[in-house]
Formats: sequence, structure tokens, C-alpha cells
Amino acid sequence: MNHCHRFLPRPMTRREMLMQAAQGFGGVALAGMLAAETARAAGTHLVARETHFPARAKRVIFLYMDGGPSQVDSFDPKPALAKFNGQDPHRVFKVEPTQFNNIGKVLQSPWKFKRYGQSGLPISDLFPTIGRDCADDLCVIRSMVALFSEHTNANYLLHTGSGLQGRPAHGSWVSYGLGNECQNLPAYVVLNGGLIPSGGLDNFGSGFLPATYQGSVFRPGKNPVANINPLESRPGLQAAKLELMRKLDRTLLGRIGSVDQVESAIANYELAARMQLAVPELMDLRDETKATQQLYGMDDSFANTRKYGQLCLVARRMVERGVRFIELTCTGGNGDRWDQHSGLADGHTKNARAIDRPVAGLIRDLKQRGLLDETLVVWCGEFGRTPFAQGRNGRDHNPFGFSIWMAGGGVRGGHVHGATDDFGYHAVQDKVEIHDLHATMLHLLGMDHKRLTYRFSSRDMRLTDVHGRVVPELLS
Repeated sequence: MNHCHRFLPRPMTRREMLMQAAQGFGGVALAGMLAAETARAAGTHLVARETHFPARAKRVIFLYMDGGPSQVDSFDPKPALAKFNGQDPHRVFKVEPTQFNNIGKVLQSPWKFKRYGQSGLPISDLFPTIGRDCADDLCVIRSMVALFSEHTNANYLLHTGSGLQGRPAHGSWVSYGLGNECQNLPAYVVLNGGLIPSGGLDNFGSGFLPATYQGSVFRPGKNPVANINPLESRPGLQAAKLELMRKLDRTLLGRIGSVDQVESAIANYELAARMQLAVPELMDLRDETKATQQLYGMDDSFANTRKYGQLCLVARRMVERGVRFIELTCTGGNGDRWDQHSGLADGHTKNARAIDRPVAGLIRDLKQRGLLDETLVVWCGEFGRTPFAQGRNGRDHNPFGFSIWMAGGGVRGGHVHGATDDFGYHAVQDKVEIHDLHATMLHLLGMDHKRLTYRFSSRDMRLTDVHGRVVPELLS
């Protein structure tokens, strides 16, 4: 697959296009054409594409743990922290410069670790349901490293492969490479539980790719996106407006020819019109059984568990409808980021409770429906935390070694890859960089990260830039 395109200025964002549409069409921010017109006008934007080689996964669910969970409190047990607990870390190991330069004592984990499943995978008491139900499905990478210790740059690196603003997100690259299986929903959706990561919406932008591939942000509730309900008093009025817009679009394209920016704008308007029918049905969970809703924790007494459970259930419904890339953000409740510079025990406990049942339920539900094998689930923060305290009871940012996990989609379940030192501070065995993660994700989706390119500014750009390697040990 050789994608070469003309040099173009940055396309309009989805927000800009919808605002322009609302101003130009009397509040009707959603224009539409028939599916056949969509495929014609948008070229290959909304058509499923062949992969470079047979794919193990067809789509991705990216569970973004905003703020950076602590590896030594979750998936990387370190008994040495208990041995040296309360001691000056400078006397135990070399202390790297930290974000806030507030170095406390060596801090043992407040949680115990247990071995789960036939694999005996060690998981802390923060995640009892994930441990009990999913241990043998998880491929835990303990040797992740990042290039930045500050949230914004680390988020851009994790989401776009670059620490700078303005590059296409990983979901944009996936939808660009694979196309769309679903004509009524975007290929790339962000289920925003309430928190936008540091760095803002540029974490989900299409950068120099056509705007068709930009992430669409959905929020929980009856109105997940703006203007999802038609504003016309009768259906015939909207139909007449849409027919007029079809004629105008055909006239414009006939006059100017193929221009990616225009085609992307038209395709987004058309998709938005079809979403008026598809999205309300997608977000209506009343047809899900009580047992299914309980599986996702939607009966939990903790509000954040119910909220995240709803996001996970909607993600499964999107998988069934063919959405390519689905990212879930944290729910935005009190203290609901994994960024515990103080109050580690309280903050991590609440965050883990919010996601433990929903994430386990998602994996179990995908598995029992035969969808996990073709769905890659990634659980990941932008970095980890220090093995010593910030102040008395927090942990500072640590990009030198941290844990993430993947499940389904062709990864090796019940497996631990790589290792950190005795204190969980630095990755010392089989380091995996963010570019390696991206390369491996694309590989599982049937794409060679070196061949998935886009011509921009006189060079072939890619998600992994000039870096990255597939990590074969992670594959089943």
C-alpha cells in the first residue's frame, strides 16, 4: 500500500467544519448524501482497504489511563521496596531529576500482589476482578520507556508518536490505513468520560492527514455529540436541504476536481447526517440484558464505576458495528486521574475501582462473543511513577520504566515481557519504546509501520517517524 498525496495545508478540524456548517445552513450542522454518493465523493476515505499482510486484529480499543498509573502498585511487584521502605532513596540507588524535585523516602506499595490464572500472573489488589477473570488474556509489558516526564509532551508522544503538537493521532493512522468498515459511524471515536488529557484535542487530531481521519469525541448521555437531533420541524424540510447540498457539492467537485480538504469536509457532513440515525441507537443501552450491564459494573454503588462501565459497553457495541479505533478516557470524577503526587492510596484506590469491573467485563464480553481474537485491547498511561515518595504519600512522574498491558488481537496472553530493576525504577531488560508499541499495534492490524506513509512537506511521514520495531515476543 503506497499512499502518496499532494502537499496540502492543514485541513479544517471537525469542530471548525461543524461550526461553519451551522452558520451557513441555518443551524443544520449535519449535511448528508446517500452512501453511494459518500463513497464517490470521498474516494477511499470510507472504504475498507486491504492490509499489507494478513491481520490478527481488525480494530483497537485503547484504554487510556490519564496521568500515569504506578507500575510498582499494579503489575510490577517489587519486594525490595518493602525492605528499604522509609529509607533515603539517594542511599539506595541513583535518583534521577524529577518533575517537582520533592524527593521523599523509598515507598513500598500499599497493596499486596497475588498470582492469578494458569499463568500465575502477579497483579495487585487494586485489580481483583481483572486478575480473577482476565490474567491469562493479558500480555504485560513491564519495560516501557517514554521520552518525556511532563504530561503534555508525553501524551503527544503516546498518541501521535511525537512529543510536539500537531501530528496525526494513532487512531487517525489506523483509520487512514484500514479505511472504515462502518458507513454510519466514524472510524475513529474517542469516548470521553469527562477528562480531556493534557495537550487537549490535539491528542486526537488528524494533523496533516485529511480531516476525515480525525477522532470524533463522544460523551456519555443522550446527546453524545452536538446536533445529533435534527432541528427541522418536519423530515421533508431536512430532506430538501440535503438534496440541495448534494447538487451544490456535485457542482463544486465538478469545477475544482479532486481536493482532499473539500472531499473530507463533504464526507464528514455526509457521515454526520447518517449518524443522526445511528448514534441514538448505539448509545441506547436498554436492549442490553441486566446480566450484561452488571458484568460491566453498571450496578455498582460507585458512580465512576457505573460511568466507566457505560463507556466500556458502548465500546463493545462500536466494535460490533465495525468502528476501527476506540479510545476511552478517564471519567472525570473526583481525583479521577492516575496522577497522585499526594494521596497515592486514596487516589489509586478510587481510580482502580472505577475501571476494574468494567475493563474485566469488556474483555469477558468480547471473549464470549468471539470478538476478542480480532480486537486489540491496550491499557496504557503516558508514563509510570517513582519508587520513592513525593512528599510523604505520593509518587512523582517516572518515564524510565513502567507497565502497560495488551489483550486479544493476536497478543500472547498470560505473558510478562521485559523487566525493571529491583525497585521498579528503570527498565533493564527488553526495553519497549512508544514507537515500538505503535509498530507492534500496526503489525497486529496487518500494516507495516514503515510502509504506512503519507507525503507531507516533501517527505514520507509515518506514525513511527524513523524509529520503531515490531516486538515479536508479544505476539501469540
